[in-house]
Amino acid sequence: MAARFRLRVGALMALTRSPLCILCPLCPLFALLAAFMLNPAHGDAPALAPLSSTGSMPPSPWHVAGLPQQSKPLTRFSLVDLDGRRVLRVEADNSYGNLVHPLNVAPSALQLAWKWRVDDLVSAADLRTKAGDDTALKVCVFFDLAHEKIPFGERQLLRIANARAAESLPGATVCYVWDNRLPVDTAIDNAYTRRMRYIVLQGGPEHLGQWMSERRDVSADFIRLFGAESAQVPPVIGLAVGADADNTHGHSLGYVADLVLRP
Repeated sequence: MAARFRLRVGALMALTRSPLCILCPLCPLFALLAAFMLNPAHGDAPALAPLSSTGSMPPSPWHVAGLPQQSKPLTRFSLVDLDGRRVLRVEADNSYGNLVHPLNVAPSALQLAWKWRVDDLVSAADLRTKAGDDTALKVCVFFDLAHEKIPFGERQLLRIANARAAESLPGATVCYVWDNRLPVDTAIDNAYTRRMRYIVLQGGPEHLGQWMSERRDVSADFIRLFGAESAQVPPVIGLAVGADADNTHGHSLGYVADLVLRP
């Protein structure tokens, strides 16, 4: 099933990379989901695996996902020892990529916690524009928002995408970002699609090179960003850690540790 999903979403992504395709506004969302099985009807989705391990990469089902037939470099993910702990190193260099994990978690007062550090920001990034839509570091949560809750125009695009992918794509994604310029607690739509929305948790150079601890009420953040569409929080069907610098042709370096999701 997962292999079939990869193939179908891969074909879909190839279509949406065309500048004439009507699905282009959703390209960033599909890119996050490439090679990612996100069908909540399957009850065997694993619990969140730890990022750390003795190997060079996090254990399965964590895996790197990029665009199908991606010609640009993939963002580099690796486990390294830093400051006395095993952490995930994330480096983007004119690149795109995400480390993704499927889930199937019933809606509740979920708490997502992690530590992160950024040593190098994407200097030209500006999340308010398509040309500047790059992030030095982000942690994203995928929600199985019922499509009838989504505004009509976006819903039609998702229906077309689902028909071509033959799988259920998430209707809502919340991304927590470490940005270079926007004030902390800024909430902003992705420049390409309102199906993905950002909350800035760290901004600017003030804490560069420092470990910062985060704890988020995932349900509350969903209501904050998507509450106008749904008063009920849908199931969480995946997480992603990522960084990208392909739009600005820039570079970033960051680290993530101790990522946990619990009631």
